[in-house]
Amino acid sequence: MLIAFIAKDKPGALSIRLEHRPAHVEYLKATNVAQAGPLLDDDGEMCGSLVILDLHDMAAAQDWVAHDPYTKAGLFASSELIAWNKVI
Repeated sequence: MLIAFIAKDKPGALSIRLEHRPAHVEYLKATNVAQAGPLLDDDGEMCGSLVILDLHDMAAAQDWVAHDPYTKAGLFASSELIAWNKVI
């Protein structure tokens, strides 16, 4: 099952994102991630995340989010998990 994790950072939290980025990227590489990358603001600065998870159910996706270093660091102002169907 593909699930999109869409998160927006707290305002002014770029330093938190940069501090925890190495651990977050390692977590992405070590888990069932199909695609991932940062969302960008109008100035091209990272301001959120889009991660496509390939997991068996929504509960597994919730667990994935709970263990993400960015979540643990309190980076996100908002986030959501949405089932996703890849067409192209």
